[in-house]
Amino acid sequence: MFINLRSDTQTLPTEEMLEEMRYAPLGDDVFGEDPTVNKLEKIAAEKMGKEAALLVASGTMGNLCALMSHTHPGDEVILEADSHTYYYEVGGFSALAGLSPRLIQGEHGIITVNMIKKVMRNRDIHFPPTTLLCIENTHNRGGGTIYPVSLMDEIAHFAHEQGLKVHVDGARIFNAAVALGVEVKELVKNADSVMFCLSKGLSAPIGSVLIGSRTFVERARKVRKMLGGGMRQAGVLASAGIVALEKMVDRLTEDHVNARYIAEELVKVNGLQINLNTVQTNMVYCDISQTKVSAIKLAALLKEKGLLVSPVPPFKIRLVTNRHISREDAGKAVEIIKKAIEESLL
Repeated sequence: MFINLRSDTQTLPTEEMLEEMRYAPLGDDVFGEDPTVNKLEKIAAEKMGKEAALLVASGTMGNLCALMSHTHPGDEVILEADSHTYYYEVGGFSALAGLSPRLIQGEHGIITVNMIKKVMRNRDIHFPPTTLLCIENTHNRGGGTIYPVSLMDEIAHFAHEQGLKVHVDGARIFNAAVALGVEVKELVKNADSVMFCLSKGLSAPIGSVLIGSRTFVERARKVRKMLGGGMRQAGVLASAGIVALEKMVDRLTEDHVNARYIAEELVKVNGLQINLNTVQTNMVYCDISQTKVSAIKLAALLKEKGLLVSPVPPFKIRLVTNRHISREDAGKAVEIIKKAIEESLL
């Protein structure tokens, strides 16, 4: 039996979710006739303080629907250089949306208004029009780092002054809200759209939700259909998402506490480097460059010892806590990593 710290995407649905999925009222969602999907979308929109919401199959689909709904082919979109949308979504913003990326190298994934100002271009016949700014909160490759409310507001106000729309990749936005102790709607109140995942720390098996104005969601619904995301009796999935939103948000604190515990223990280990300032939610990134092994080799060694982690080549590993990881599991994981590092330094 593995201790699985590879990702919070590994979470399994709760017994309550499975029960709700079994008995969910269903209809054809393409025609807007699935009552469970409609209920989920209403709850999600209210939680985010927006007018409407759209259930999509994945966070990647949600982000792509947002980008295609806010822009036109040939436009330029501003992205943080290590953002999930740029780094991990198969170049869909270029291949399918026809967009050109304008990248900002943030500090542990976090960008500021001054950074945005440096990449803003004047209107010129040689340049594509810049129409959209994307923010990732929490930021995965930054270490699960958080944009606080004040910075989100400042960035959104500046972007709107420049005529840009603002989309938030909020795959783990509830982690950010719980860590900050604020209502999630406060983090996105000035954003034009936000996507969040039901299938990570919230433990639903499938699905993400895209939220914004009614006009925006109507356009996104059309884009979703074009991308092959028009689902039929999707209430089976939506029912688990409702449980996720109503029952699974507050417990994210446990994941944050366990991640902090792991980080504070591993930072003591010779050969490991961890920036504790970035351990703000449920992720721990360990720099293993002082050891004699690569990230891929260490991940394979840890797997042999019963621990799953994500290698981040060449010399980092990522550990992500979730509802299946208890404090006891966290302690065992620390001991497994300590032993593996000691062996690699011999």
